[in-house]
Amino acid sequence: MQTAARELVLESRGAIEAYIRQFPEFGRTLSPWLIRGPASPVIREMAEAGEKAGVGPMAAVAGVVAEYVGTGLLADTPEVIVENGGDIFACVSRPLTIGILASDSSVSRKIGVRINARGKPMGICTSSGTVGHSLSLGRAEAVTVISPSCSLADAAATAVANRVRSPDDIRIAMEWARTIPGVEGVVIICGDSVAAWGNLAIVPLG
Repeated sequence: MQTAARELVLESRGAIEAYIRQFPEFGRTLSPWLIRGPASPVIREMAEAGEKAGVGPMAAVAGVVAEYVGTGLLADTPEVIVENGGDIFACVSRPLTIGILASDSSVSRKIGVRINARGKPMGICTSSGTVGHSLSLGRAEAVTVISPSCSLADAAATAVANRVRSPDDIRIAMEWARTIPGVEGVVIICGDSVAAWGNLAIVPLG
C-alpha cells in the first residue's frame, strides 16, 4: 500500500509539473484558469475547482493530490484516509471527526468537525491566513470546507479564507460560501468567533 501511495503521488505531481513547464502562468495565477488544449484529469480538476471558487488552480493542488492518491488506493481497500498538509480525502463508513488547528484562537485544538459520509468519498480541507505557508489574502485562523470533491474543498477553503480579515467578515463570507456549487459544509474561525453551516457537526475534542 505504501508503494502504491508513493506512485500515485508521483503520478499526480508529475502531471502538474509537466503542465506548469508548458504553461508557467498556471502555477502563478490567482485567477481561474482556462484550459487550452489537451490536459490531464488532474489539471482539469484543478481548473474546474478554481473556476467554481473564483481562485487560481493552484489553490486546489493539495486537495487534488490527496484525492488522486485516495481514489487510486480505493482499488485495493474499501476505506482510506489521505492527509496532505491539512487537506484530507476520506472514504470511510463510520463517522469521522477532524480536529481544527486555528493558530492562537481559544478554540484551536479544542473543537473538531464531525461528518458522516456513509462510505462515500469526501474532501475536508482547511485554509488559514495565520497558520502554514500557503498563500491567503485574509486573516482567518481557519476555514474548513466539506465537499465530495477534495479539489473543490481545497479551492473553496482558500477562497472563503481570503474574504475573512476580521470576525465582522464571517457572516458575509459564509453567505458567499453557501453559493459555491458542490460545497456541503463550512466552518469559519476568526479570533475566538466560530461559525458553521451544512452537513457537519462541531464537537469538542478531548
